[in-house]
Amino acid sequence: MNIRIVAVGKLKEKYWLEATKEYEKRLRPYARLEIREVPDEKAPESLSPAEEAQVKAREGERILTALEQDDHVVALDVEGELWTSEQLAAFLEKQAVYGGGSVAFVIGGSLGLAPEVLRRADRRLSFGRLTYPHQMMRVMLLEQLYRAFRIMRGEPYHR
Repeated sequence: MNIRIVAVGKLKEKYWLEATKEYEKRLRPYARLEIREVPDEKAPESLSPAEEAQVKAREGERILTALEQDDHVVALDVEGELWTSEQLAAFLEKQAVYGGGSVAFVIGGSLGLAPEVLRRADRRLSFGRLTYPHQMMRVMLLEQLYRAFRIMRGEPYHR
C-alpha cells in the first residue's frame, strides 16, 4: 500500500522530527510511506478574513500540486468524520484491496485548508473537535496509521 502525507510546513523541533522518524521506521514493513512538505505561507499574527483566505489559497495551490491524480485524498479537517482506530484500519484495508492502494492524507497549515483542497478530498477525517498544531498532527496521524496496520494484521497494540 502507498501512503502519502502532504503537509504544510516543515518540522523544526527535534522532538517532532525524532517521533516522525520513529513512526516512519515502524511503518516500513506495512506500507510505502512518502511525506511531501509544502512551504507554509508567511503571515503576521493578526490577519483580516480576506488575508486569511489568501494565505489558505496559496497553501492550497501548493497542496494540490503535491497530490497525484489517482490519490484517494483524505483531508484532516476539524469538521470531518470522527473515526475509531478500527474504522481507519477498515478504510485502509478497503483502499488496499479495492481502491488502487494509494491514499494521500492532507494536513493544512495553521489556518486550516483552502476550500479547493476540501473539494478535492474524497473524505474528511477529524481527530476531534480540538485544534492541534500541524506538527503534532503529523505525528498523531503516523501513530494512528501504524496502529491501523497492526489492527489489520491482528497484531497486538495497546489500547
